[in-house]
Amino acid sequence: MTSSQNPVILETDLSGTARHARGKVRDVYSLGDRLLIVATDRISAFDYILATGIPDKGRVLTQLSIFWFDFLRDVTPTHFLTADLAEYPAELRPFADQLTGRSMLVKRANMIEIECVARGYISGSGWKEYKQQGTVCGIKLPAGLKESDKLPEPIFTPATKAQTGHDENVSFDHVAGLIGKDLATRLRDLTLEIYTRAARYAETRGIIIADTKFEFGFVGEDLVLGDEVLTPDSSRFWPAETYRPGGAQFSYDKQFVRDYLESIHWNKQPPAPALPAEVAAKTGEKYRQAYEVLTGRAL
Repeated sequence: MTSSQNPVILETDLSGTARHARGKVRDVYSLGDRLLIVATDRISAFDYILATGIPDKGRVLTQLSIFWFDFLRDVTPTHFLTADLAEYPAELRPFADQLTGRSMLVKRANMIEIECVARGYISGSGWKEYKQQGTVCGIKLPAGLKESDKLPEPIFTPATKAQTGHDENVSFDHVAGLIGKDLATRLRDLTLEIYTRAARYAETRGIIIADTKFEFGFVGEDLVLGDEVLTPDSSRFWPAETYRPGGAQFSYDKQFVRDYLESIHWNKQPPAPALPAEVAAKTGEKYRQAYEVLTGRAL
């Protein structure tokens, strides 16, 4: 795997274009009834944005999301319009160096403030809850499961979106109380259908999608899939060849970053430390591998 030749971008500056929002990774710009979403190379860990960017991270998140939007086009409408700079408004073209490969033009949607999480394997916060209570988001699971075990069937484990700190896992009934049972049921069924289709495909590429999260919104009366989809930031991707239940799994994600931060005993308070070049490079390589293995394409 050759190292990236693309510059690391931590901030975007599109002079004359109104910024709509700045997330941990994405800069979002307002274009009337459309939005421009730019995935930077910022990386967060333990809820803080680090000072060091990850090579090619923004390009991976954008290009992998576009791949899945196309893959899922017969399952659900999405907010995606185009990633072709020739189809962007003319005033954006001078910023091609900041936008190429890492941006997309999307429909402006009224987003639902629920993280729609699907789990096919027990890991992360789900494993912690299961050890204590035998449940995940109130769903009773069989006794005797080991960490990283495959579940009898995928489950819907929603979370409320938090502006700061970790999202909070909640029950289906809690979501139904917030947005109504009919919409909650639609979100649950669509989340599980998308996850099942994607997981079956990923298995053919030698990747286990242990869990993932989706966001949905409305464009007019239409429920659409938005934000990012099935990326290493929103999912746990495990190589099938190294999968062994009974503990944590090797993963295509930012585990190298987490491990480094734990090794230096960072107190998880600001300011977040910078990363050594080799940690950033290795993490970028994992992101590119995830893209290339899943899509069969070079980034």
